[in-house]
Amino acid sequence: MPDMPDNSVLVTADQLTDLLADDDRHVVVLDVRWALGGPPGHAAYLTGHVPGAVYVDLEAELAAPGEPTRGRHPLPSPADLEAAARRWGVRAGSTVVAYDDNGGLAAARAWWLLRWAGFDDVRLLDGAWSAWTWAERPVATDDVVPEPGDVVLGAGAVPVLEADAVPSFAGVLLDARAGERFRGEVEPIDPKAGHVPGAVSAPTTDNLAADGTFLAADELRARFEALGVTADAPVAAYCGSGVTAAHEIAALAVAGFEAALYPGSWSQWSNLDRPVATGP
Repeated sequence: MPDMPDNSVLVTADQLTDLLADDDRHVVVLDVRWALGGPPGHAAYLTGHVPGAVYVDLEAELAAPGEPTRGRHPLPSPADLEAAARRWGVRAGSTVVAYDDNGGLAAARAWWLLRWAGFDDVRLLDGAWSAWTWAERPVATDDVVPEPGDVVLGAGAVPVLEADAVPSFAGVLLDARAGERFRGEVEPIDPKAGHVPGAVSAPTTDNLAADGTFLAADELRARFEALGVTADAPVAAYCGSGVTAAHEIAALAVAGFEAALYPGSWSQWSNLDRPVATGP
């Protein structure tokens, strides 16, 4: 198959087609359609998905139940994530490709969680569902129930930043939410408006081109360097609840930077007795 682009974070529609045709690979495709506030993505999945793709329920399978002091989407336990991955059909040695219908903003949560759990062979479909349909690839409408997998997962394979460590974080903390939420002009869901003091506004949607694909690696590197990210200092990302911040971490990885995720993100921080900043 063609070489994987950009540090093997991404695959194109052509590359996914070749992967699915490779009899020597066991490929698991995850459809992670989700939007804050709904509707659930399963109905959209049933109207058309990559053949063989398994629907993943972000709320139920990619997060533990939310609570104010932990955030809306706490990390699932390793045991729960392992059970979910086995339901998806993931085996030791599988190649996993995740996508959604929104530029990878939700699918990146699955990408990040599997890496956190020690599973490295996971990619995002660059351009998401739109890239597949624009390439005029086959579309299926069944509800896929694969043979269960046997993957063994752990936790802690990639860095995590906990709330208590945020004030002393000696690096660049990126806020992946929209700029107006960072500035505190609007807050549609959390109890306080604003951002973590010292954080830098870096809306993750700005990592995408107009067609929903990720910017090239050199463009992303230039963007993050302009925000203060360097190879010599730590970087971490947060968002509303730890979902789209995973997309920011994927973009950082394309650019060649390893970053930590603050899983509780603003949904946790704004519910704790922590300082809040507003403005640019």
